[in-house]
Amino acid sequence: MSKIERHQSTARMSGVVIHGDTVYMAGATANDKDADAAEQTRQILAKIDERMKIAGTSKSKLLTATIWICDMADFDAMNSAWDAWIDPANPPCRACVQSPKLARDGLLVEIMAIAAK
Repeated sequence: MSKIERHQSTARMSGVVIHGDTVYMAGATANDKDADAAEQTRQILAKIDERMKIAGTSKSKLLTATIWICDMADFDAMNSAWDAWIDPANPPCRACVQSPKLARDGLLVEIMAIAAK
């Protein structure tokens, strides 16, 4: 059986869990709750880059991403940051769901991802 590695852990959750050749990343949100959706998305993607580095993988190995967005009026702004970041030769499966309320006030976007090692 494959070993399970956990990184960026607290008593509540781990930011990264590696099992075999699969890297699971917890939902990430922006640090700046006053930023617009595009900037929040850029901050989130930087966190995902950091988590993938910890796991020894990269965005070219993303398998899937789930995006929660508070207001679909911000969909294009979020996508502008996503499109500038994603590896266009290796896009993951993706879902984007409207969620009127995220964990903290001011958060506009949350992204959770899974990657191969």
